[in-house]
Amino acid sequence: MNDNIQGDEVLRQIEREVRMREGASKLLAASSQRGQALEASKSLLTCNARILALLGQLQKMRKAQILQRVGHRPSEDPAPCAGKVAISDLRIPLMWKDSEYFKNKGELHRCAVFCLLQCGTEIQDTGVVMVDRTLTDVCFEDIIIFDNVGPDFELRVELYSTREVEDFPPGAVGQRRGVRLGGSLGSSSGRKIRATFQSATLCGYISTGGDVRPGSLSPPLFPYLSALGPKYSLLAHTTLTIKHVQEAFKTHDLSLSATEQNPFWLPLYRSMCCRLVAQPLCMIQPVISGPLKVKLEDDCNQWENVYGVLRGQTLICFQSQANLECDDEPLLVIPINKDTIVRVPDGDAEPHHLICINTQCQGDTATYTLTALAAEDRQRWNQALRQHIHNLSQWKHCCDDLMKIETPSPRKSLAVKQGSLFHEMVTPSSPRKGPAVPDIEIEIRTLLYSYHKESF
Repeated sequence: MNDNIQGDEVLRQIEREVRMREGASKLLAASSQRGQALEASKSLLTCNARILALLGQLQKMRKAQILQRVGHRPSEDPAPCAGKVAISDLRIPLMWKDSEYFKNKGELHRCAVFCLLQCGTEIQDTGVVMVDRTLTDVCFEDIIIFDNVGPDFELRVELYSTREVEDFPPGAVGQRRGVRLGGSLGSSSGRKIRATFQSATLCGYISTGGDVRPGSLSPPLFPYLSALGPKYSLLAHTTLTIKHVQEAFKTHDLSLSATEQNPFWLPLYRSMCCRLVAQPLCMIQPVISGPLKVKLEDDCNQWENVYGVLRGQTLICFQSQANLECDDEPLLVIPINKDTIVRVPDGDAEPHHLICINTQCQGDTATYTLTALAAEDRQRWNQALRQHIHNLSQWKHCCDDLMKIETPSPRKSLAVKQGSLFHEMVTPSSPRKGPAVPDIEIEIRTLLYSYHKESF
Protein backbone atom coordinates (compact mmCIF):
# COMPACT_ATOMS: atom_id res chain seq x y z
CA MET A 1 0.00 0.00 0.00
CA ASN A 2 1.61 3.28 -1.13
CA ASP A 3 1.64 6.50 0.85
CA ASN A 4 -1.25 8.09 -1.08
CA ILE A 5 -3.52 5.10 -0.52
CA GLN A 6 -2.60 5.03 3.17
CA GLY A 7 -3.29 8.76 3.45
CA ASP A 8 -6.68 8.38 1.76
CA GLU A 9 -7.58 5.54 4.15
CA VAL A 10 -6.67 7.67 7.18
CA LEU A 11 -8.78 10.53 5.80
CA ARG A 12 -11.72 8.16 5.40
CA GLN A 13 -11.33 7.03 8.99
CA ILE A 14 -11.21 10.66 10.17
CA GLU A 15 -14.34 11.44 8.15
CA ARG A 16 -16.13 8.48 9.70
CA GLU A 17 -15.18 9.54 13.24
CA VAL A 18 -16.26 13.13 12.54
CA ARG A 19 -19.68 11.84 11.49
CA MET A 20 -19.86 9.54 14.51
CA ARG A 21 -18.90 12.45 16.75
CA GLU A 22 -21.69 14.63 15.42
CA GLY A 23 -24.10 11.73 15.89
CA ALA A 24 -22.92 11.35 19.49
CA SER A 25 -23.35 15.07 20.11
CA LYS A 26 -26.90 15.00 18.77
CA LEU A 27 -27.68 11.94 20.85
CA LEU A 28 -26.28 13.70 23.91
CA ALA A 29 -28.48 16.71 23.20
CA ALA A 30 -31.53 14.46 22.85
CA SER A 31 -30.85 12.35 25.97
CA SER A 32 -33.51 12.49 28.65
CA GLN A 33 -32.04 9.98 31.14
CA ARG A 34 -28.79 9.90 33.08
CA GLY A 35 -27.67 6.55 31.66
CA GLN A 36 -28.16 7.68 28.07
CA ALA A 37 -26.34 10.95 28.68
CA LEU A 38 -23.40 9.16 30.34
CA GLU A 39 -23.02 6.76 27.41
CA ALA A 40 -23.39 9.51 24.80
CA SER A 41 -20.81 11.68 26.55
CA LYS A 42 -18.42 8.72 26.67
CA SER A 43 -18.93 8.06 22.95
CA LEU A 44 -18.24 11.71 22.21
CA LEU A 45 -15.00 11.68 24.17
CA THR A 46 -13.89 8.42 22.49
CA CYS A 47 -14.58 9.85 19.01
CA ASN A 48 -12.55 12.95 19.86
CA ALA A 49 -9.63 10.81 20.99
CA ARG A 50 -9.73 8.74 17.78
CA ILE A 51 -9.83 11.87 15.62
CA LEU A 52 -6.80 13.32 17.40
CA ALA A 53 -4.87 10.05 17.08
CA LEU A 54 -5.66 9.80 13.36
CA LEU A 55 -4.67 13.44 12.81
CA GLY A 56 -1.37 12.66 14.52
CA GLN A 57 -0.84 9.66 12.23
CA LEU A 58 -1.58 11.83 9.20
CA GLN A 59 0.97 14.39 10.41
CA LYS A 60 3.64 11.71 10.78
CA MET A 61 2.91 10.34 7.31
CA ARG A 62 3.25 13.81 5.80
CA LYS A 63 6.53 14.31 7.64
CA ALA A 64 7.86 10.97 6.35
CA GLN A 65 6.91 11.94 2.79
CA ILE A 66 8.81 15.24 3.10
CA LEU A 67 11.89 13.47 4.45
CA GLN A 68 11.71 10.99 1.58
CA ARG A 69 11.57 13.79 -0.99
CA VAL A 70 14.75 15.39 0.38
CA GLY A 71 16.62 12.09 0.13
CA HIS A 72 16.26 10.69 3.64
CA ARG A 73 16.41 6.89 3.49
CA PRO A 74 14.15 4.89 5.78
CA SER A 75 15.70 2.30 8.06
CA GLU A 76 16.62 -0.95 6.29
CA ASP A 77 16.31 -3.04 9.45
CA PRO A 78 13.72 -5.81 9.06
CA ALA A 79 10.43 -5.00 10.72
CA PRO A 80 9.27 -7.59 13.28
CA CYS A 81 5.93 -9.29 12.85
CA ALA A 82 2.79 -7.84 14.38
CA GLY A 83 0.69 -9.51 17.03
CA LYS A 84 -2.33 -9.27 19.29
CA VAL A 85 -2.29 -7.60 22.71
CA ALA A 86 -5.18 -8.09 25.14
CA ILE A 87 -5.90 -6.48 28.49
CA SER A 88 -8.51 -7.96 30.81
CA ASP A 89 -9.59 -8.24 34.46
CA LEU A 90 -8.97 -4.52 34.91
CA ARG A 91 -9.44 -3.54 38.56
CA ILE A 92 -8.65 -0.33 40.38
CA PRO A 93 -8.68 -0.48 44.21
CA LEU A 94 -10.18 2.40 46.16
CA MET A 95 -9.14 3.77 49.52
CA TRP A 96 -12.12 5.30 51.25
CA LYS A 97 -11.77 6.99 54.63
CA ASP A 98 -12.88 4.90 57.61
CA SER A 99 -15.71 7.32 58.38
CA GLU A 100 -17.03 6.96 54.83
CA TYR A 101 -16.69 3.23 54.24
CA PHE A 102 -17.09 1.59 57.65
CA LYS A 103 -19.36 4.13 59.39
CA ASN A 104 -21.23 5.15 56.22
CA LYS A 105 -21.12 8.83 57.13
CA GLY A 106 -21.01 11.94 55.01
CA GLU A 107 -22.39 12.74 51.58
CA LEU A 108 -22.80 9.79 49.23
CA HIS A 109 -20.10 10.43 46.62
CA ARG A 110 -21.23 8.73 43.41
CA CYS A 111 -19.31 8.82 40.12
CA ALA A 112 -19.53 7.24 36.69
CA VAL A 113 -16.15 5.99 35.45
CA PHE A 114 -14.72 4.23 32.40
CA CYS A 115 -11.32 3.53 30.88
CA LEU A 116 -10.03 4.76 27.53
CA LEU A 117 -7.27 2.58 26.06
CA GLN A 118 -4.98 3.68 23.23
CA CYS A 119 -2.41 1.57 21.37
CA GLY A 120 -1.01 3.42 18.39
CA THR A 121 -3.93 4.97 16.53
CA GLU A 122 -6.39 2.33 17.75
CA ILE A 123 -8.55 3.51 20.65
CA GLN A 124 -11.11 1.48 22.57
CA ASP A 125 -13.12 2.04 25.73
CA THR A 126 -14.67 0.01 28.52
CA GLY A 127 -18.23 0.12 29.73
CA VAL A 128 -19.35 2.73 32.25
CA VAL A 129 -19.27 1.67 35.91
CA MET A 130 -21.09 3.45 38.73
CA VAL A 131 -18.90 3.86 41.83
CA ASP A 132 -19.70 4.92 45.39
CA ARG A 133 -18.31 4.26 48.88
CA THR A 134 -19.91 0.81 49.05
CA LEU A 135 -17.26 -0.49 46.61
CA THR A 136 -13.63 -1.20 47.41
CA ASP A 137 -12.63 -1.92 43.81
CA VAL A 138 -13.66 -0.58 40.43
CA CYS A 139 -13.99 -3.68 38.26
CA PHE A 140 -14.14 -3.65 34.46
CA GLU A 141 -15.24 -6.96 32.96
CA ASP A 142 -14.21 -5.97 29.43
CA ILE A 143 -11.61 -7.86 27.40
CA ILE A 144 -9.95 -5.28 25.14
CA ILE A 145 -7.97 -6.67 22.19
CA PHE A 146 -5.65 -4.74 19.87
CA ASP A 147 -5.10 -6.79 16.72
CA ASN A 148 -2.20 -5.20 14.82
CA VAL A 149 0.48 -4.28 17.33
CA GLY A 150 4.28 -4.33 17.15
CA PRO A 151 6.60 -5.42 19.98
CA ASP A 152 7.44 -1.76 20.68
CA PHE A 153 3.81 -1.00 21.53
CA GLU A 154 2.77 1.49 24.18
CA LEU A 155 -0.68 0.84 25.65
CA ARG A 156 -1.93 3.94 27.42
CA VAL A 157 -4.75 3.37 29.92
CA GLU A 158 -6.71 6.43 31.04
CA LEU A 159 -9.34 6.46 33.78
CA TYR A 160 -12.12 9.02 33.32
CA SER A 161 -14.68 10.04 35.90
CA THR A 162 -17.68 12.32 36.23
CA ARG A 163 -19.76 13.16 39.28
CA GLU A 164 -23.28 11.81 38.91
CA VAL A 165 -25.91 14.51 39.30
CA GLU A 166 -29.08 13.26 40.94
CA ASP A 167 -31.42 15.94 39.59
CA PHE A 168 -31.54 15.14 35.89
CA PRO A 169 -35.07 16.11 34.78
CA PRO A 170 -36.36 14.38 31.64
CA GLY A 171 -35.62 16.37 28.51
CA ALA A 172 -33.29 18.78 30.33
CA VAL A 173 -30.54 18.37 27.77
CA GLY A 174 -32.78 17.93 24.75
CA GLN A 175 -34.76 21.10 25.55
CA ARG A 176 -31.57 23.12 25.72
CA ARG A 177 -31.00 22.65 22.03
CA GLY A 178 -33.57 21.36 19.54
CA VAL A 179 -31.55 18.61 17.89
CA ARG A 180 -32.97 15.41 16.45
CA LEU A 181 -31.09 12.27 15.40
CA GLY A 182 -30.56 11.72 11.70
CA GLY A 183 -30.55 14.20 8.86
CA SER A 184 -27.69 15.43 6.74
CA LEU A 185 -24.51 16.95 8.10
CA GLY A 186 -24.98 20.10 6.07
CA SER A 187 -21.32 20.58 5.12
CA SER A 188 -18.62 18.74 3.24
CA SER A 189 -16.35 16.25 4.97
CA GLY A 190 -13.27 18.22 3.92
CA ARG A 191 -14.44 21.35 5.72
CA LYS A 192 -15.29 19.30 8.82
CA ILE A 193 -11.87 17.65 8.85
CA ARG A 194 -10.12 21.03 8.47
CA ALA A 195 -12.25 22.49 11.26
CA THR A 196 -11.47 19.49 13.44
CA PHE A 197 -7.75 19.89 12.81
CA GLN A 198 -7.85 23.62 13.61
CA SER A 199 -9.85 23.15 16.80
CA ALA A 200 -7.56 20.34 17.94
CA THR A 201 -4.50 22.48 17.26
CA LEU A 202 -5.98 25.45 19.14
CA CYS A 203 -6.65 23.20 22.11
CA GLY A 204 -2.98 22.23 22.09
CA TYR A 205 -3.46 18.51 21.55
CA ILE A 206 -1.10 18.20 18.56
CA SER A 207 2.53 18.99 19.30
CA THR A 208 5.01 20.17 16.70
CA GLY A 209 6.58 16.73 16.66
CA GLY A 210 3.29 15.08 15.70
CA ASP A 211 2.83 13.14 18.92
CA VAL A 212 -0.79 13.07 20.00
CA ARG A 213 -2.09 12.19 23.43
CA PRO A 214 -5.80 12.31 24.14
CA GLY A 215 -5.09 13.33 27.72
CA SER A 216 -7.97 15.33 29.05
CA LEU A 217 -10.22 16.03 26.10
CA SER A 218 -11.77 19.08 27.67
CA PRO A 219 -12.77 21.65 26.39
CA PRO A 220 -14.73 19.72 23.76
CA LEU A 221 -14.22 20.34 20.06
CA PHE A 222 -17.86 21.40 19.58
CA PRO A 223 -18.20 24.71 21.51
CA TYR A 224 -21.87 24.28 22.47
CA LEU A 225 -21.20 20.89 24.08
CA SER A 226 -19.66 22.55 27.13
CA ALA A 227 -23.23 23.24 28.27
CA LEU A 228 -24.58 19.77 27.54
CA GLY A 229 -24.85 16.75 29.79
CA PRO A 230 -22.17 15.11 31.95
CA LYS A 231 -18.51 15.85 31.26
CA TYR A 232 -15.83 13.23 31.94
CA SER A 233 -12.44 14.33 33.26
CA LEU A 234 -9.14 12.47 33.34
CA LEU A 235 -8.59 11.00 36.79
CA ALA A 236 -5.47 8.84 36.35
CA HIS A 237 -3.40 7.13 33.67
CA THR A 238 -0.56 4.68 33.04
CA THR A 239 1.37 3.29 30.07
CA LEU A 240 2.04 -0.43 29.60
CA THR A 241 4.72 -1.92 27.31
CA ILE A 242 6.04 -5.35 26.42
CA LYS A 243 7.89 -5.58 29.74
CA HIS A 244 4.52 -5.55 31.53
CA VAL A 245 3.18 -8.53 29.57
CA GLN A 246 2.50 -11.41 31.93
CA GLU A 247 -0.29 -13.95 31.81
CA ALA A 248 -0.84 -13.68 35.57
CA PHE A 249 -2.76 -10.95 37.40
CA LYS A 250 -0.30 -8.08 37.96
CA THR A 251 -0.28 -4.64 39.63
CA HIS A 252 0.87 -1.48 37.85
CA ASP A 253 1.40 2.07 39.12
CA LEU A 254 -1.07 4.83 38.25
CA SER A 255 -0.23 8.50 37.76
CA LEU A 256 -2.89 10.83 39.14
CA SER A 257 -4.20 13.70 37.02
CA ALA A 258 -6.62 15.17 39.58
CA THR A 259 -6.76 16.11 43.24
CA GLU A 260 -9.24 15.61 46.07
CA GLN A 261 -10.67 19.05 45.38
CA ASN A 262 -12.05 17.96 42.00
CA PRO A 263 -15.74 16.99 42.11
CA PHE A 264 -15.07 13.86 40.01
CA TRP A 265 -12.36 12.68 42.42
CA LEU A 266 -12.17 9.08 43.68
CA PRO A 267 -9.76 7.92 46.41
CA LEU A 268 -7.31 5.79 44.40
CA TYR A 269 -4.50 3.62 45.75
CA ARG A 270 -2.34 4.84 42.81
CA SER A 271 -2.36 1.31 41.40
CA MET A 272 -4.18 -0.74 38.80
CA CYS A 273 -4.45 -4.53 38.46
CA CYS A 274 -4.93 -6.35 35.16
CA ARG A 275 -3.85 -9.20 32.93
CA LEU A 276 -1.83 -8.10 29.90
CA VAL A 277 -1.07 -10.84 27.38
CA ALA A 278 0.38 -10.88 23.88
CA GLN A 279 0.23 -13.27 20.93
CA PRO A 280 2.83 -12.55 18.22
CA LEU A 281 1.68 -13.79 14.82
CA CYS A 282 4.84 -15.90 14.53
CA MET A 283 3.56 -17.94 17.50
CA ILE A 284 0.08 -18.64 16.15
CA GLN A 285 0.53 -18.83 12.36
CA PRO A 286 2.81 -21.08 10.26
CA VAL A 287 5.63 -18.93 8.89
CA ILE A 288 6.70 -21.21 6.04
CA SER A 289 6.16 -24.81 5.03
CA GLY A 290 7.30 -27.14 2.27
CA PRO A 291 9.38 -30.21 1.33
CA LEU A 292 12.93 -30.50 2.69
CA LYS A 293 15.61 -33.11 3.23
CA VAL A 294 17.12 -33.43 6.66
CA LYS A 295 20.39 -35.10 7.62
CA LEU A 296 19.67 -37.58 10.42
CA GLU A 297 23.11 -39.14 10.95
CA ASP A 298 26.74 -38.09 10.74
CA ASP A 299 26.98 -39.92 7.45
CA CYS A 300 26.59 -37.26 4.79
CA ASN A 301 24.64 -39.68 2.62
CA GLN A 302 21.97 -40.37 5.25
CA TRP A 303 19.10 -38.02 4.37
CA GLU A 304 15.37 -38.19 4.98
CA ASN A 305 12.64 -36.56 2.89
CA VAL A 306 10.39 -34.50 5.18
CA TYR A 307 7.68 -31.87 5.06
CA GLY A 308 8.75 -28.95 7.28
CA VAL A 309 6.55 -26.40 9.07
CA LEU A 310 8.12 -23.40 10.85
CA ARG A 311 5.86 -22.20 13.65
CA GLY A 312 6.44 -20.87 17.14
CA GLN A 313 9.72 -22.05 18.61
CA THR A 314 10.01 -25.16 16.44
CA LEU A 315 10.68 -26.36 12.93
CA ILE A 316 8.50 -29.47 12.83
CA CYS A 317 9.46 -32.13 10.28
CA PHE A 318 6.80 -34.67 9.21
CA GLN A 319 7.37 -37.65 6.95
CA SER A 320 4.93 -36.14 4.46
CA GLN A 321 2.29 -33.45 4.12
CA ALA A 322 -0.34 -36.16 4.61
CA ASN A 323 1.11 -36.91 8.04
CA LEU A 324 0.79 -33.23 8.95
CA GLU A 325 -2.84 -33.12 7.84
CA CYS A 326 -3.61 -36.31 9.80
CA ASP A 327 -1.99 -34.79 12.90
CA ASP A 328 0.52 -37.65 13.17
CA GLU A 329 3.62 -37.53 15.34
CA PRO A 330 6.45 -35.59 13.65
CA LEU A 331 9.62 -37.33 12.58
CA LEU A 332 11.86 -34.58 13.99
CA VAL A 333 11.37 -31.37 15.98
CA ILE A 334 14.11 -28.74 15.63
CA PRO A 335 14.00 -26.07 18.38
CA ILE A 336 14.18 -22.49 17.13
CA ASN A 337 14.73 -19.54 19.51
CA LYS A 338 16.11 -16.02 19.50
CA ASP A 339 19.67 -17.33 19.89
CA THR A 340 19.47 -19.78 16.99
CA ILE A 341 22.03 -19.22 14.21
CA VAL A 342 21.20 -19.99 10.57
CA ARG A 343 24.10 -20.52 8.15
CA VAL A 344 24.15 -21.08 4.40
CA PRO A 345 27.51 -22.65 3.42
CA ASP A 346 29.25 -20.99 0.50
CA GLY A 347 30.27 -22.87 -2.61
CA ASP A 348 28.23 -26.01 -2.06
CA ALA A 349 27.67 -27.79 -5.33
CA GLU A 350 24.32 -28.53 -6.89
CA PRO A 351 21.98 -30.06 -5.94
CA HIS A 352 23.04 -29.68 -2.28
CA HIS A 353 21.32 -26.42 -1.27
CA LEU A 354 22.34 -26.67 2.37
CA ILE A 355 21.00 -24.78 5.38
CA CYS A 356 22.76 -25.29 8.74
CA ILE A 357 20.91 -24.52 11.98
CA ASN A 358 22.82 -24.16 15.26
CA THR A 359 20.48 -24.05 18.22
CA GLN A 360 20.26 -24.67 21.96
CA CYS A 361 18.44 -27.82 23.05
CA GLN A 362 18.15 -28.49 26.82
CA GLY A 363 21.39 -26.66 27.53
CA ASP A 364 23.35 -28.38 24.74
CA THR A 365 24.21 -26.97 21.33
CA ALA A 366 22.87 -29.01 18.44
CA THR A 367 23.48 -28.62 14.71
CA TYR A 368 20.92 -29.62 12.09
CA THR A 369 21.60 -29.72 8.36
CA LEU A 370 18.79 -29.30 5.86
CA THR A 371 18.66 -29.38 2.09
CA ALA A 372 16.18 -27.49 -0.03
CA LEU A 373 15.04 -28.86 -3.37
CA ALA A 374 16.17 -25.82 -5.35
CA ALA A 375 18.22 -22.66 -4.93
CA GLU A 376 15.02 -20.56 -4.82
CA ASP A 377 13.64 -22.77 -2.05
CA ARG A 378 16.84 -22.41 -0.02
CA GLN A 379 16.69 -18.62 -0.32
CA ARG A 380 13.05 -18.65 0.73
CA TRP A 381 13.71 -20.86 3.78
CA ASN A 382 16.84 -18.92 4.72
CA GLN A 383 15.00 -15.58 4.69
CA ALA A 384 12.02 -17.00 6.57
CA LEU A 385 14.21 -18.54 9.28
CA ARG A 386 16.23 -15.35 9.78
CA GLN A 387 13.08 -13.20 9.90
CA HIS A 388 11.46 -15.62 12.34
CA ILE A 389 14.46 -15.53 14.67
CA HIS A 390 14.37 -11.72 14.50
CA ASN A 391 10.66 -11.79 15.41
CA LEU A 392 11.35 -14.02 18.42
CA SER A 393 14.14 -11.74 19.63
CA GLN A 394 11.95 -8.62 19.38
CA TRP A 395 8.91 -10.13 21.11
CA LYS A 396 11.17 -11.48 23.88
CA HIS A 397 9.38 -13.42 26.66
CA CYS A 398 6.07 -13.24 24.77
CA CYS A 399 7.41 -16.11 22.68
CA ASP A 400 8.38 -18.37 25.59
CA ASP A 401 4.88 -19.83 25.66
CA LEU A 402 1.70 -19.21 23.70
CA MET A 403 -0.44 -16.98 25.90
CA LYS A 404 -4.21 -17.42 25.83
CA ILE A 405 -6.52 -14.60 24.78
CA GLU A 406 -10.14 -15.08 25.74
CA THR A 407 -12.97 -14.12 23.43
CA PRO A 408 -14.68 -10.89 24.56
CA SER A 409 -18.21 -11.38 25.85
CA PRO A 410 -21.08 -8.95 25.17
CA ARG A 411 -20.60 -5.80 27.20
CA LYS A 412 -22.72 -5.28 30.31
CA SER A 413 -23.12 -1.56 30.49
CA LEU A 414 -23.92 0.07 33.82
CA ALA A 415 -24.73 -3.33 35.30
CA VAL A 416 -21.27 -4.74 35.99
CA LYS A 417 -20.96 -6.76 39.16
CA GLN A 418 -18.81 -4.85 41.61
CA GLY A 419 -17.29 -5.61 44.94
CA SER A 420 -14.07 -6.05 46.84
CA LEU A 421 -11.19 -7.86 45.21
CA PHE A 422 -10.29 -9.21 48.65
CA HIS A 423 -13.76 -10.61 49.24
CA GLU A 424 -13.82 -12.24 45.82
CA MET A 425 -10.52 -13.97 46.58
CA VAL A 426 -11.61 -15.41 49.94
CA THR A 427 -15.31 -16.10 49.36
CA PRO A 428 -17.10 -17.76 46.45
CA SER A 429 -19.18 -15.47 44.31
CA SER A 430 -22.93 -15.83 44.55
CA PRO A 431 -25.33 -15.42 41.62
CA ARG A 432 -26.63 -11.92 41.12
CA LYS A 433 -30.32 -11.43 41.87
CA GLY A 434 -32.69 -8.64 41.04
CA PRO A 435 -34.43 -7.14 38.05
CA ALA A 436 -32.61 -7.05 34.73
CA VAL A 437 -31.09 -3.72 33.76
CA PRO A 438 -31.50 -2.73 30.11
CA ASP A 439 -28.26 -2.56 28.12
CA ILE A 440 -28.22 1.16 27.44
CA GLU A 441 -24.93 1.12 25.56
CA ILE A 442 -26.19 -1.34 22.92
CA GLU A 443 -29.16 0.95 22.32
CA ILE A 444 -26.89 3.97 21.95
CA ARG A 445 -24.44 2.17 19.66
CA THR A 446 -27.36 1.11 17.47
CA LEU A 447 -28.57 4.70 17.23
CA LEU A 448 -25.05 5.92 16.38
CA TYR A 449 -24.69 3.24 13.73
CA SER A 450 -28.03 4.12 12.10
CA TYR A 451 -27.09 7.79 12.18
CA HIS A 452 -23.75 6.98 10.54
CA LYS A 453 -25.54 5.12 7.69
CA GLU A 454 -27.97 7.99 7.12
CA SER A 455 -25.11 10.49 6.90
CA PHE A 456 -23.66 9.03 3.70
